Amino acid sequence: MSKTLIRNGHLVTAADDYTADILIDGERIVAIGQDLTAFAEGARVLDASDKYVFPGAVDVHTHLDLPLPLTHSSDDFATGTIAAACGGTTTIIDFANQYRGQTLAYALETWHGKAQGKAAIDYGFHITITDLSSAPEHSLADLVREGVTSIKLLMAYPDTFMVDDETIYKVLRRSADLGTLVCVHAENGCVIDLLVREAVAAGQTGPAHHAHTRPAMLEGEATERAITLAKLAGAPVYIVHVSCAAALDKIIQARARGEPVWAETCPQYLFLSEEKYDLPDFEAAKYVCTPPLRKQTDAAALWAALERGDLDAVSTDHCPFYFKGQKDLGRNDFSKIPNGLPGIETRVGLIYTGGVGGKRFDLQHFVDLVATRPAKLFGLYPRKGTIAVGSDADLVLFDPNREEVLSAATHHMHVDYNPYEGTKINGSVRTVLLRGEVIVEEGTFIGRAGNGRFLKRATL
Repeated sequence: MSKTLIRNGHLVTAADDYTADILIDGERIVAIGQDLTAFAEGARVLDASDKYVFPGAVDVHTHLDLPLPLTHSSDDFATGTIAAACGGTTTIIDFANQYRGQTLAYALETWHGKAQGKAAIDYGFHITITDLSSAPEHSLADLVREGVTSIKLLMAYPDTFMVDDETIYKVLRRSADLGTLVCVHAENGCVIDLLVREAVAAGQTGPAHHAHTRPAMLEGEATERAITLAKLAGAPVYIVHVSCAAALDKIIQARARGEPVWAETCPQYLFLSEEKYDLPDFEAAKYVCTPPLRKQTDAAALWAALERGDLDAVSTDHCPFYFKGQKDLGRNDFSKIPNGLPGIETRVGLIYTGGVGGKRFDLQHFVDLVATRPAKLFGLYPRKGTIAVGSDADLVLFDPNREEVLSAATHHMHVDYNPYEGTKINGSVRTVLLRGEVIVEEGTFIGRAGNGRFLKRATL
């Protein structure tokens, strides 16, 4: 097995911040210490002087090769994971969706087929349940044996993904026995669906009405309902893509009561706001996502929650669609605009810039949010999410003195716009290692599609 020595790096984990060498033998870290040259005969040497060395980032919320009624997300497991690697992410957890009438085993097999031979980084799956009647009691335990230890339930999108409260409660109750973690998309889908139909009937068809028909209070209401059902079931719950103070407040209150409630937000809710929906000439459609962008005061509340530790992770909800040919399917009806934004490549740089660069939190907390805490919550730690002897050698060499400007002209995501176009990033991912192999060198992807491995994850 080949050896690699990373010299003189400024190592940062969720707990530590120090200068040391890292010795890698094959796929794992085998030693960390001062001047390990004597133990590294024949090793490839990477000089990390003047650079931070972070653990490879973990993104636990992506939608690659996602089919929708009219189209599908524009990044597949090849293009999406290459983009992730270039942005410093070495592990993702994508959503394998059960469609009504399908078994959970069929859904998982389908997503394995999408990823195998394409993924350039390591990956796992959540399973999205939409039809419990097609998922017999033993199938949830079967998932755990397959290494799929988290479940997604949606309280939005009637007639496609939404499940009722009875289903949510039953799945939560079963998850408490199995040690699986239930992830909930919290919006009041029935009321939103009514508001959407009323808006379209009234001729209110522009992109801005996507946001108007999904008010923050309905995210807050659904978040409280999900937390209540989880408490009744005696189960932990993870609230995905928190976008507003109305939902955040319910999470903070539950955590203050000692309830096992975890939550994430996404860069779009930190860096963008509802003013984007005022853009002319259908440009606002670029920013149609669910939940929608909120007020600047909501973004400020989310940043403060990250700083205090009231939110556990920053994921992307990466679900890209081309502006031309996909987003414009809804040019005459906002309800037909595919919902989602690209972000798998830009998350690490944005959160470093806004968090560390903005003096909201320190380097260790940054690493915790983008790598360590998500790895712990979703059964990957300490194999992933940290720098430690025995851990996978997933590492990022990050130059804090090199500025980058985000642009569709330079990103690797398979989409024709960047929602953060022109944003300056105070730092640059220069080198990325996946299990000891350099897959990004001087910002250029040199790995290969298909090199990623499926990760069987532990339960809580």
